[in-house]
Amino acid sequence: MSEKPVHSRRRRLVDWINLTGAKKVHSLIDKVYKRKNLEMAWEKVKANRGSGGVDGQNLEAFEAQLNQQLDRLQRELKEDTYQPLPVRQHPIPKRDKPGEYRMLGIPAIYDRVCQQALLNRLEPIFEPLFDDASFGYRRGRSTKDALRKVWKEIQGGSEWIVDADLRDFFGSVDHEKLLTLVAQRVADGRVLRLIKAMLKAGSYGKGQLFPSERGTPQGGVVSPTLSNILLTPFDREMRLRGYQLTRFADDWVITCKSAAEARAAVEAAGRILRQLGVELHPQKTRIVHVREGFEFLGYKIKRGQRKLHLPASKIRSQARQGALYAYPKEKSIGRFMDQVRQRTKRLRPLNTTELIAELNPLLRGWGEYYKRAHVRKLFQRLDGWIRRRIWSHRYRRWRNAGWKRLPATKLYGEYELVRLIDLIPSLASRRC
Repeated sequence: MSEKPVHSRRRRLVDWINLTGAKKVHSLIDKVYKRKNLEMAWEKVKANRGSGGVDGQNLEAFEAQLNQQLDRLQRELKEDTYQPLPVRQHPIPKRDKPGEYRMLGIPAIYDRVCQQALLNRLEPIFEPLFDDASFGYRRGRSTKDALRKVWKEIQGGSEWIVDADLRDFFGSVDHEKLLTLVAQRVADGRVLRLIKAMLKAGSYGKGQLFPSERGTPQGGVVSPTLSNILLTPFDREMRLRGYQLTRFADDWVITCKSAAEARAAVEAAGRILRQLGVELHPQKTRIVHVREGFEFLGYKIKRGQRKLHLPASKIRSQARQGALYAYPKEKSIGRFMDQVRQRTKRLRPLNTTELIAELNPLLRGWGEYYKRAHVRKLFQRLDGWIRRRIWSHRYRRWRNAGWKRLPATKLYGEYELVRLIDLIPSLASRRC
């Protein structure tokens, strides 16, 4: 039996987007094509960098003709003649399936500015309507906030986890259902047509044009907000039924008090998502106890079971029998090491200063993301391995005397190599 109440009356999911019956926004397109908004959109696109689309135009070429480009975009939006180009297909290796790829859709710079201008106006309308269970691509919310929420719920006794995945979410979004949800708050037909044109623009790859009957381009500026709009009814309905849902884009978990509650949560989630035109991935959706561990947002979260040989009074670290642990999942560590290997190949024509300048952003970014997990031993091991990679690059062979000629003190001092273990807050505070 389910431990959660089930509503007898079937709710119309579109009602969740406008619960209070607030007035719809009727005139929005003029705010989208306002010159100041287009200029702000360009600055945002420029700051995010990225490559060009199917027209081959890059950021530098667009900026060289900025006034003409923005004038043209403003005119096309005002006259309702704007038509986006197909997105450029760019294959990205799948994390869990070596040799397989997912397609990233990269819009042209011109279309990216248009999407950002639209997003600038849609965000303030829909952000207050998004549910507290949603953390992805929202201002003031991050992966750390989502993980903190899950951690607190597990410590509160919710140790059964629904570890779920959606089947090809970005590629299977139902355009009509999405537009229906947007229309609950936006009544400007020109804006709805603009969104539909973006969804139907198609994609181009391998010399072929592919139509877009479903899905929203994974890589489009406005796609994350549109995905949050589509999944807001799911967030609200699940939480109304009493389930502890935490969602980041299409990645989500539910923490439960019992296995029976977890099974009921999976059934409820499947029914709600089907109404939205989205399916659970049967092979990647599972119910586990926290003792077995589960993965969420790049972390492996697990309750430790190994017996400790020292009494608690003699343990100086935070290690405790039966404690909850979080650390980078193996695939994340593997990808990080592969990226370091690529940058430190022996035949790369870089001197040590240039090599470290290229390595540091990667080390700092990865280390900052995982620095609050249980990573002291891992970071110490990786620091040693990274030094050996640098010595191997410098002296063109793995076995060398780099530790004598280019010691660690020089690497971290004169060359300012990022040391992962120095990023751990508890250790950094001890050094200060």
